[in-house]
Amino acid sequence: MVLLVVDTQKLICNNKLYMFDRFEENVKELIKAARENSVEVIFVRHDDGKGNALSKGTDGFEIYDGFKPLNGEKIFDKTVNSPFRQTGLLEYLRSVSEKEITVVGLQTDYCIDAAIKCGFEHGFKVIVPEYCNTTFDNDFMSSEKSYGYYNEFIWKDRYAECISVEQALKRIAGGKL
Repeated sequence: MVLLVVDTQKLICNNKLYMFDRFEENVKELIKAARENSVEVIFVRHDDGKGNALSKGTDGFEIYDGFKPLNGEKIFDKTVNSPFRQTGLLEYLRSVSEKEITVVGLQTDYCIDAAIKCGFEHGFKVIVPEYCNTTFDNDFMSSEKSYGYYNEFIWKDRYAECISVEQALKRIAGGKL
C-alpha cells in the first residue's frame, strides 16, 4: 500500500474547501500513521503552466505546510488531471510491485476523480478514506453535493473501496490499531 497525496498545494488548500478542518485533520493523521508504519507517502502536484497562479516556481505550487513532504519522499508533477499520465508515477508503482493505493487530496471533482478512475483502470485496488478529499463550490453543484456525489455514488463499489478514516488507519497500521 502507498498513500497518494494529490494536489494539496498552498494555493488551493484553504477553508473555502468543503469541511476543510476535518479534511486537514484526517489527512495529517493518515500521513503520520503511514510514516510511523513504513507505508510510503507519495505526493503529486498540479502545474497549470507558466503564467498561471498554480505553476512550478510559484509559492502556491508548493505542498501545503500542514502536509509537507519529508526529505526523500517522492513528489510527482503533472499537467493534467491524472497523476498517472506522463509523470513517472505509474512506472514507479509498477517497479515496486505496488497493488494498492490510498488516495487523498484535492479536488474531489477533478484530480481526485481522475486519480481514482485511472488508478482503477491501471489495475490498482483503490482505497478512499472518508473526508480525505474535498473541493470548492462550482456553478453546478455545492462542494457538499460534489463530495457526496463522488464519494457515495460514483466511486463507492465501482472504482474504489470507500471506507472510514478509522478503517484506513487500521489498514495502514497493518491491523494493529
